[in-house]
Amino acid sequence: MASAKAKTTFFCQSCGYQSAKWVGKCPSCGSWNTFVEEIISKSPSSQLAGISQNKKNQPQPIASITYSVEDRVDTTDKELNRVLGGGIVPGSLILLGGEPGIGKSTLLLQMALRLTGQQVLYISGEESEQQIKLRAERIGIQNQQCYILTEVVLENILQILSEKRPDLLIIDSIQTLYTSLIESSAGSVSQIRECTAHLLKLAKTTGIPVFIIGHITKDGSIAGPKILEHMVDVVLQFEGDRNHLFRIIRASKNRFGATSEIGIYEMVNDGLREVENPSGVLISQKEETLSGTAICVTMEGIRPILLEIQALASTAVYGTPQRSATGFDLRRLNMLLAVLEKRCGFQLSIKDVFLNLTGGIKVEDPAMDLAVVSAILSSNENIPVPSDICFAAEVGLTGEVRPINRIEQRIAEAQKLGFKKIFISRFNLKGLDTSKYTIRIVGVAKVEELYRALFI
Repeated sequence: MASAKAKTTFFCQSCGYQSAKWVGKCPSCGSWNTFVEEIISKSPSSQLAGISQNKKNQPQPIASITYSVEDRVDTTDKELNRVLGGGIVPGSLILLGGEPGIGKSTLLLQMALRLTGQQVLYISGEESEQQIKLRAERIGIQNQQCYILTEVVLENILQILSEKRPDLLIIDSIQTLYTSLIESSAGSVSQIRECTAHLLKLAKTTGIPVFIIGHITKDGSIAGPKILEHMVDVVLQFEGDRNHLFRIIRASKNRFGATSEIGIYEMVNDGLREVENPSGVLISQKEETLSGTAICVTMEGIRPILLEIQALASTAVYGTPQRSATGFDLRRLNMLLAVLEKRCGFQLSIKDVFLNLTGGIKVEDPAMDLAVVSAILSSNENIPVPSDICFAAEVGLTGEVRPINRIEQRIAEAQKLGFKKIFISRFNLKGLDTSKYTIRIVGVAKVEELYRALFI
């Protein structure tokens, strides 16, 4: 008797869209040449070990549903606790994504070694036990309850989990897992979706929190189908420039907390070190004041951070002026330059403008606008901004200085770091008790007022 022909279909490797035939452009995400043929036939007798059978649930009134508030697991890492919303929720599935070599495996291994009293199972499909042992020795933390396993077959992993019930499970990485229920290769859309679904069911039925590491594509999004991010409870992004020491972890999705918090680390020889006072390390120490620099007070969640902005405005050598921004939105930089050109009369259209945020981090707070404008004008006039002055305000298209939120926390942080004067929007002064601050608060309503106060 001839065996049945394997059933195949085409999947978009970018978003997971399924099609019966190959198409050049994905109808879902618009990507070109991303469809790959995969075998989707399943063995009906196959059953994953360690996964309970589905049971039929009955609807019940919401008033009769009871729940108990479970204590979160302390990761012993203040930055990671802040981003997660206070710790790890039992039974949660957490996805950590980031560029290769940024420190994802180091971060989770460091957390696993610090969790004394918790039995942690670290499963790696990319490194051997010896490689993980070398990294653990470099970190310099000993934990007898941290177990290492190199395995890529999901059935074997679930069998081990049914025998050895850990308190925390770490998978490095989801792209290396493979299940025999899907006949496509490891890392394909079908394999990633199927393996994640079983890990999600495992976490919810057993209450074991699961961390999975995910690779990212060249455009910065997590590799695999977009449904992967919908399935998990928390999506963490580990960002940073490998040429700089600082790393930032932020939550793009969090069912158990806010998504506006960030954690900052410094990459050192013995692993990742928490940066408790980022303002002190992100502001460079200089013996003399130079033109083109300004200090802004930005907010990441409820955490005020002071950053140094560097700008360079020089006469364009070629016909078309260059515009470059590192860590700042280039489109917003072009908008601010247009405001200075149209509303304030500065001839910046014939000049190259380069902008840089020190420390290699990226921030999208609109309250940085006033500091960006001040740094550009300082470089253009070649007049330095005093080092004891900082800025916190948004700039509108008409050249007005707009108010921002959490102004009191920003002023308090600037005062704590020893600044003597802060420029804010005049509209933020309404209802603000300036008598409780020793720092001088200056309110401006137009960019012209800022220019006169700084450079005239």
